[in-house]
Formats: sequence, structure tokens, C-alpha cells
Amino acid sequence: MKLNRRGFIGATAGATAALAAPMVRAASHGRPKVVVVGGGAGGATVARYLAKDSQGAIDVTLIEPTRTYYTCFFSNLYLGGLVDLNYIAHSYGTLAAEYGINVVHDWATGIDRDAKTVATAGGYSIPYDKLILSPGIDFVEGSVPGWDISAQNEMPHAYKAGSQTELLRAQIMAMPEGGTYAMVAPPNPYRCPPGPYERVSMVARILKQHNPTAKIIIADPKPKFSKMALFQDGWSRHYDGMIEWVGPDFGGDKVSVDPGAMTIDIDGEVTKVDVCNVIPAMKAGRICEMAGITDGNWAPVHARDLRSKMDDNIHVLGDSCAQGDMPKSGFSANSQAKVCANAVRGELTGSAVFPAKFSNTCWSSLDENDGVKVGATYEATDEKIAKVDGFISKTGEDAAMRQATYEESFGWYEGITSDMFG
Repeated sequence: MKLNRRGFIGATAGATAALAAPMVRAASHGRPKVVVVGGGAGGATVARYLAKDSQGAIDVTLIEPTRTYYTCFFSNLYLGGLVDLNYIAHSYGTLAAEYGINVVHDWATGIDRDAKTVATAGGYSIPYDKLILSPGIDFVEGSVPGWDISAQNEMPHAYKAGSQTELLRAQIMAMPEGGTYAMVAPPNPYRCPPGPYERVSMVARILKQHNPTAKIIIADPKPKFSKMALFQDGWSRHYDGMIEWVGPDFGGDKVSVDPGAMTIDIDGEVTKVDVCNVIPAMKAGRICEMAGITDGNWAPVHARDLRSKMDDNIHVLGDSCAQGDMPKSGFSANSQAKVCANAVRGELTGSAVFPAKFSNTCWSSLDENDGVKVGATYEATDEKIAKVDGFISKTGEDAAMRQATYEESFGWYEGITSDMFG
């Protein structure tokens, strides 16, 4: 079945207003309170499903600092000139106006697990009966020698979409003729396993159009990566001679950078570059660490309801959680959010709770009308979210199939963003 907006919502589940200022509902008339921190694929979805399916029986607050959310998934297509920035931009107005969710545009700055409150930068203290954290990722300090977050304007990561994505595209478009774009790829585990390599494909696409003699270097600490054969086949077909992948056998795991000099050092060989996209090692969003529910990098959860293994009143979704076999992707977060919403609603209202089932698909664009995908279904076990079966595109597929996969990815995008934001 070709996925589209209606098909995605039906297969996976089932008036925009601008918010002028953060606000906290004065009273919930005795309703149980759920606070969600983070308004991405996990947080927005779980907030919407809790509000929608409880029919007002649960008081839902969503804390998210940004008023416009830019999806990290599909941001590579913006870099490649296949969509504009507005395409990946979304508002929280419908969640507030149509679903009655109390949307607080502020930073969550602390969690008091004993008092069961969330503190915000704006001075609010928001009480909860259940807290759901879906803050995405933060970066491991020092994982790329020479780079820290203060260097993100010189060497952007663009792994949190929005201004970083715009900056990286502007740098790419300003490269001199025959210039060099370098990427420092992250170690496992990280957000969106095919993401860095789709990005390389999209950067190559835009350079082929505007700067065809430019070169791309990937310094990679991993000996292999998601869809490796598919990407390398696509690079040879579309961008022959443009892309050099340097794995650990050739020093890809021994990399440092100098943002001031705009150089990258790969196992002692220093190269002057024009753009350097540094994607560091990742960990759970900082609020998880502040809550004291991580193992040092990620937040361990129980598979059946995404409940924290360190606090029964906290659930963790998406990129931040350590749950087992699911990749850290937007589809995974959306799938986990529905399981979590069902479990939390059941616990707070006594409604039916269904067995946990999960799914994920990651689409990647190699070029316009050339799409590939990988995916799987999963089930909850006592130990983890466990893979049941999976699929992946094959090299050598004909152009019609690749175009269908490419078009399917747009149908999925329309579906999941509608599922998140209403």
C-alpha cells in the first residue's frame, strides 16, 4: 500500500492558533495531570493521543521551548534542494486549540521527583501525576577533539533542525568552486542511523548542480553503517568520484578538528576544508540526566510502557531512551508514543490497555526519485523491545520501484506530521 496522510494515520493508530505567551492552566478540576517535556515526534504524539483518547479526562501539559518545530527527518532534503524550509516547519497551535493541550513554550530546567514537579526557565513549577520525557538528543562533550557546542556556528552539527540546518545549507552554497565538504560521522548509537549518509547524498546532489568539481570527505569511526551497500551504490551511480568515505581502517576513528583554521585531522593527515559538518557522539536530552534517570548516556525503560527503570512515574520516549532493538528515529518515537499513551491513559483512567506493538521504517533519498528504505516490526519482552522481522531495499531495483519508494516517503511524512500536530 502506498502511504499517504490518511493511510499512515489509519495504519498506525487511527484551526491553527498562535500562542502569544506561555501559560499554565489554573485548575484541572481534579483530573490527573500528565506533563510532557519535548514536542517532537514522541512528545507531540503522546500529548495528542492522551488528550484525544481520554476525551478531556486527563489534564495534559506540553513543555517545548520552540514555537515552530522543524523536523530533523526530511531536513536533509532541504539541504539537497528537494523541499523548502517551510515544508519541515510545524506549529503547536492545533494541539492547543483543538485538543485542549496546555502548550508551555519554555525550557524545562529541573525535575523534583519527590514533589512530582517540573521547573521551567520562566519560573513555573508544574505538577504532574505522570511525567513523559521526549527531549531528543544532546551531545557528548569532547567526543570530537577540537569541537564543542561553542563551535557550532563555524562547524555546524545540523542534527537539531532549524537554524543549524539553514546555516549548513548556506555554508554549502557559499563553497568555492572545487571546494571540500567534510563530515565527521558519529559513533553508535545515534539519532537516525541512515541520516548522515542521506545527508551526504543530498549535499552531493546540490553540489553536483552548483559546484560539480567539489569533493566530499566522510570521516567515520564505524566499519559499516545503515544501508551501506545501498548508499555506496547510489553514490557511484549519481555522484561518481565526488565522495570519499574514510572508515576506521584508514583513520576514520582518529579525528580532530580546528574550527578556527577550518581543518580536519584524520589520523595525522590535516586537510583544509571549506565546510565541516561535525556530528558528535550523542546521549539523552539533558533533562533526563538532570532527573537522574540515565545510565550515564541514555535512559533505560521497560519495553511494555516505556516507563523509566528508575522512577515508576516517569516515561521516556524516542531518541533519549534505551529500550532495545528499535533505532533512534522519528517513526520509532511516534510508535513508542502511542504505546505509552495507551498505558498511561489506562493507569490513570482505568481504560483498556492493549499489548505493546511497535514498528519503524527509515526512508532515505539518494537523489530525486531514487528512494530506499529499511524497517521492522517489534514486540515487548521482559528484557527489551525486540525485533520480530524486517525488510530493506535491494541494490539493483528498477527506477519505477525507487521512484515509488521516494514518493512513499513523502506520504509517510505528511502522515506522521499530521499524527504529531493534528
